[in-house]
Amino acid sequence: MSKKLLVAAVAALALGTTVHAQTNLQTFYDFGRNRNHFTTTLEGFYNDDWGNTFFFIDYDYNAKNSKGVNQAPSGSYMEIARCLNFWQGSALAPLSLQVEYNGLVGVNQNFLFGVDYFLHNADFSNTFNFKLLYKTFSNGATSNVPIQFTFVWGMQDLFGVKGLRFSGFADIWGENVVNFAEALPGFYTARKFVFISEPQLWYNIGQHIGIPNLHIGTEVELTMNFAGYDGFYARPCLGTKWVF
Repeated sequence: MSKKLLVAAVAALALGTTVHAQTNLQTFYDFGRNRNHFTTTLEGFYNDDWGNTFFFIDYDYNAKNSKGVNQAPSGSYMEIARCLNFWQGSALAPLSLQVEYNGLVGVNQNFLFGVDYFLHNADFSNTFNFKLLYKTFSNGATSNVPIQFTFVWGMQDLFGVKGLRFSGFADIWGENVVNFAEALPGFYTARKFVFISEPQLWYNIGQHIGIPNLHIGTEVELTMNFAGYDGFYARPCLGTKWVF
């Protein structure tokens, strides 16, 4: 479960105002087929005079004991990205250089290098980031087109509802993968690309009870040829978010 959702929100502030470090903790229950477990995500964004740093760490809680009860984390995935922007006060301020590291414990790791371009409306309530990245592979993975396109968006106070936020990201990259065809047991397919998107809808429920840090919301993981599964999957989640 990959995030990137904080980037557009805080990048907007970084260009328009003085911004402080922001960190949040998300807890989701995944209702998707073959899932039915909790995932936590610790996510942070930090701006400075040289650009910004974004990271998140996911933990899936799906390691079961002999009785089939979840008892421990089953795996962890992290991303950390650094955008370099030494020209924040110029006409090129929306354009940054980016370097990124991704790692799935015990499986693989990737380094990515490229550019990030940031767009927004007049009051920064609607934001959009487009990233073009060269992607390296490990553990025997290969790609005919080692390029990743990333789109990140954020829409604050959606439909005029204070505290309602629609945000998300979409990644598509070239990778030679062999996937399990769930509809045809025992069959595998070779694909050339992978797609994942995670749109989220959050509502700041805490504003009504004196706890503005608390949000409730939903996420749907949309994938194509991802994590060994062939074809398209939609996996819904419900969760909470605490903004520190």
